[in-house]
Amino acid sequence: MSKVIVIGAGPAGMMAAHTAATMGHEVSIYEKNDKVGKKLYITGKGRCNITNASDVEGLIGAMVHNPKFMYSSFYTFTNEQTVDFFNQRGLETKVERGNRVFPVSDRSSDVVGTMKHACDRAGVQLYLNTKVEKIAHNGKTVMGVYVNKKEVKADAVIIATGGCSYQVTGSTGDGYKFAAQTGHELVAREPGLVPFNVKETWLKGLQGLSLRNVDFSLYQGNKKVYSQFGEMMMTHFGVTGPVVLTASSYVSEDLLPLRGEIDLKPKLSDLVLDERLLKDFSKYNRKDFINSLDDLLPKALIPVIVERSEIDPHKKVDQLTKEERQRIVYLLKHLDFTIESKRNFKEAIITQGGIAVKDVNPNTMESKKIQGLYMIGEVLDLDAVTGGYNLQIAFSTAYLAGISIQ
Repeated sequence: MSKVIVIGAGPAGMMAAHTAATMGHEVSIYEKNDKVGKKLYITGKGRCNITNASDVEGLIGAMVHNPKFMYSSFYTFTNEQTVDFFNQRGLETKVERGNRVFPVSDRSSDVVGTMKHACDRAGVQLYLNTKVEKIAHNGKTVMGVYVNKKEVKADAVIIATGGCSYQVTGSTGDGYKFAAQTGHELVAREPGLVPFNVKETWLKGLQGLSLRNVDFSLYQGNKKVYSQFGEMMMTHFGVTGPVVLTASSYVSEDLLPLRGEIDLKPKLSDLVLDERLLKDFSKYNRKDFINSLDDLLPKALIPVIVERSEIDPHKKVDQLTKEERQRIVYLLKHLDFTIESKRNFKEAIITQGGIAVKDVNPNTMESKKIQGLYMIGEVLDLDAVTGGYNLQIAFSTAYLAGISIQ
């Protein structure tokens, strides 16, 4: 039996602690916040998207950085095992659009409570309001941690401190400091799964408008660098929503600015869309142009399309030329704007970058530099698109570390 210290009581930390405790180890969690799972409470807009119900290859395919590193973790502790973990402890789950798994209760507090109760039952000792200052080691082997300038001995230490997104929850990058202290390489960090700032004022004026079933694309010059079908939302600063958040994971700051483009009617060809316009214009043939698009577009978007078409808003629709219709069709299929920058870590769901995975054994999550030191979850240079995948990274790496401690 080993004495194990876990730094951080988030999803990765609690899963690792529970797993190690059930393997017969003496486990303590040191958490600097006054409660566990502080970031979990706000995950998935307070509903907590626990995992994704795709197969393991689907999990790998959703990874943005270092997918090969996750093979051992994902196959050792699958998404099905994650669901079983919660179901067996009384938390019912459901699968929604995009294979996203949520608690039936739609309450993230139930997820946190289930994990804490599991740790309590396994005999994990929890120390809240307890900040670890640094890792104790002799250059080859971990010795424990320092708390209040005093060394606390341990045979194994698991760093589960998360990244630096949503810093109000305590994710202030402590794990990176510990990694640097112990000689591990760090990959530059950027906000991940984060909204974009947009230059154009007309778009900011659409604050609150949600667009479903659209194609969102990003262009660098004439080269398309990203495209996805789904849902997005306009804000006072730019754009957000599932397709935008996913796009942010594939766009580094040094690529910006980029041209964003929305196809408002991706399922309609130019020809079919022109026929649809003719049908609507026939229906509203006595109306002004600005009053003829109610069947086709959200009300808030109509003045934008009219203004950008440079067609007189009060021109009768039966007087519109073919060339003017083609201009409208092009706008509906290519509504473009300028992506200036990403929002910051305060609004990022995850952190991209972190501890270089080349310094970590993917079969155990143990450091290749310091024996007995394990690193799991978001603190590593691992991330995936939105949809429950990032929590599965946390659970899988945590479980693997927990069973690997000797």
